[in-house]
Amino acid sequence: MEVQEPPVYVIVPGKCYRRDSDATHTPMFHQVEGLAVDEDITLADLKGVLLEFARAIFGREREIRLRSSYFPFTEPSVEVDVSCFACGGSGTLADGSRDPLCKGSGWIEILGAGMVDPNLYGFVADKGYDPERVQGFAFGMGIERIAMLRHGVPDLRMFFDNDLRFLEQFG
Repeated sequence: MEVQEPPVYVIVPGKCYRRDSDATHTPMFHQVEGLAVDEDITLADLKGVLLEFARAIFGREREIRLRSSYFPFTEPSVEVDVSCFACGGSGTLADGSRDPLCKGSGWIEILGAGMVDPNLYGFVADKGYDPERVQGFAFGMGIERIAMLRHGVPDLRMFFDNDLRFLEQFG
């Protein structure tokens, strides 16, 4: 946005770091961020893009929901959940037990997103980003987390253990 006038549509991969380390979080992970800024972009556009993504990765029958959240550069901000593919969104497995994947909720959190905070356009106003004229959305997702969910990997740290027996099954 600092070097290009609107419209802007980008997907940007990158490496990220944070202090988390457990079965679903690692200190280093890869993230894909998306940004779309143009005239007449709405939250409905964001939802449509993310619904198509979720269906492409997890199956055509999947649904998504947006839950209110907070991220520093979007307003409003949302957490995005996909309907659980293990239990079909019911929260219960075929044997009647509580689904451990979605913890019985029927939903799995997959990414964060939101509408670009209009105040950010002030930093690039000289490039034509007038908040009265353009709007945008942004999202970010951990690649390993999506792969973990898609392939049923029980512990995210397995991607980083360098065990060839594990890695070769994806080749």
